[in-house]
Amino acid sequence: MKAITAVLSGVMVMSLSGCTPRIEVAAPKEPITINMNVKIEHEIHIKVDKDVEELLKSRSDLF
Repeated sequence: MKAITAVLSGVMVMSLSGCTPRIEVAAPKEPITINMNVKIEHEIHIKVDKDVEELLKSRSDLF
């Protein structure tokens, strides 16, 4: 009986040791390329006081 138990436990240990998971982390062979087709448009609205607006109209050489 001890011999059968020893054989069965040996078979179980050998079968479990053959199924060990393996995890591998490796860098890719080629560089990662990201293609982005983006169109950016901006609208800027400036609100000024009437005094500043008159000054800008009268003194166009400021800017």
